[in-house]
Formats: sequence, C-alpha cells, structure tokens
Amino acid sequence: MQRCVPAFFPPRHAVCVLSPFLFSMEPVMALNILYTAHATATGGRNGHTQTADGQVSHDLSVPKSMGGPGKPDTTTPEDLFAAGYAACFGSACDFVAKSQLKLNPASIEIHCDVGIGTRPEGGFGLKVGLTARIGGLPKADADALVAKAHEVCPYSNATRNNVEVTLKTEVV
Repeated sequence: MQRCVPAFFPPRHAVCVLSPFLFSMEPVMALNILYTAHATATGGRNGHTQTADGQVSHDLSVPKSMGGPGKPDTTTPEDLFAAGYAACFGSACDFVAKSQLKLNPASIEIHCDVGIGTRPEGGFGLKVGLTARIGGLPKADADALVAKAHEVCPYSNATRNNVEVTLKTEVV
C-alpha cells in the first residue's frame, strides 16, 4: 500500500510510504500528537506484554479455538484491543454528547467484541462489534450520538475501511 502523508510541503505534495500489499494514494491524516503510549511484547501471542509505566502487564496465550494452549489467567491481543476500543469509544460518546450534540446522557456503557479470523486472500483479519448502551436519551438521540462518536473515535478512524465495524445502540 502506498500511503501519502502531507508533510512540510505545499498541499499538492505528499510524503509516501510504500507497502507491497496494496497500492493506493489514500491520504493519511496529519496529527498533532497529544499523548503517546509505549508498550513492549515478547514471545508474540504466547508471551507477555507490558506498558512502559507497568500499569498494564499481561501474559498472553493463543486460545484453544485457534490451536493454542489457551493457558488460564492469560489474555489475547484481541482482548486488549476490545478493552481499548470500548474505553476510547465511550470517551468519544461522552465528548460528542457534551461538545457537539449538547446532550446529557445519564449513562454510557460500551461493549466491544473483537473477532479474529482468516481472510480469503490469506493472512488474518479482525471484525469488531460495538454495542453502546445509552441511558436517559430518546432512541433517535442515542443513535445520532453513536454515529457521530464513530466519526471522531481514534480507534474507529484507525479501523475505518480496513476492519468491519458494526454499531448497535441500546437505550437503557
């Protein structure tokens, strides 16, 4: 894939990174970085991962359903991705409710399912399901909130056009 990133050039120029998997002139969004997380994994899916500050530290094990040992008291990269996406999407809902839609939901709870599977063209891919349980709003407002949050959430932006993400809104 060729991804083009606007750099310190006039708008019609871009810095491009080549990948042998796909060729595209899809622009990549320029960012003003506000925070950078740091983590290290050793041993792959049957190893250990930890953030630089030590606040997140988990042993990993490939699930039995994927042919791995499925060791007790371990997690998977998909579990970590699901937890991160759920938290991030919940924050996006809160941000959108307050700053853009001027709504005041009584509660916001996000459930995230992340599936991993084989792709027909080879390799592996992810499929995500997000269920937003929104309290204290009419269904139409809750639906609008979830749709708008999906536009601003960093995880949603990272997965867009690459990972199938389905959204469901429940009013509680």
